[in-house]
Amino acid sequence: MVVEDDFMIRDLVKIYLEKNNYTVIEASDGEEAKHMFLKHHPCLIVLDLMLPKLSGEAFCKWVRNQDQFDTSIIMLSAKARVDDKIAGLKMGADSYITKPFDPNELIAQVEAVLRRTGQFCQKIVCSGLAIMPRKGEVLLYDQKIYLTKHEFNLLYYFMQHPNVVFSREQLVRKIYPIDEQAILDRTIDAHIKKLREKIEDVPSKPKRIRTVRGMGYKFVDY
Repeated sequence: MVVEDDFMIRDLVKIYLEKNNYTVIEASDGEEAKHMFLKHHPCLIVLDLMLPKLSGEAFCKWVRNQDQFDTSIIMLSAKARVDDKIAGLKMGADSYITKPFDPNELIAQVEAVLRRTGQFCQKIVCSGLAIMPRKGEVLLYDQKIYLTKHEFNLLYYFMQHPNVVFSREQLVRKIYPIDEQAILDRTIDAHIKKLREKIEDVPSKPKRIRTVRGMGYKFVDY
């Protein structure tokens, strides 16, 4: 995520990141950045400090207060004093680059930071729902969701294959590969019901895990 109020700088950073095969989301002020963070759970944030509505420093503190230490932060700021850099790093930044900057240096810093922290950023994110298979965690916006082993495996499989319809039989084979013969279709239905209670705003009107009549279920990134 690129958080920068200057459109030309934000667009320049986005262009260079996308040229290097990164998926980029943008925010132009600190409040918008909070909203985008909760929706997308980015792996890395390129963060300007002098932002409208909420400063970059305040946003950085807010991110770290969410217990989000698997999100890397590179501060990109015109504040070039040594004291500013030290304060930024102590605040929770993984790197600090001063303006004016070379976009190629920024890309090198992004690559270096992700090499150090990338193992903690294995995640799939869909509309505010994030699953981190290596950590065994699920977040819905900023709240941890506690799932059973089978609920977790079922959700992970769904999120790996958005918009694909799976029959109950297919889900049984995937979630219970050893004892699938002993598992009834209604067991999957029970897991789906529990998942909906935990991840849907209105479980009786699910938006994420939808029933496809006569076929099975599919996960939708709406």
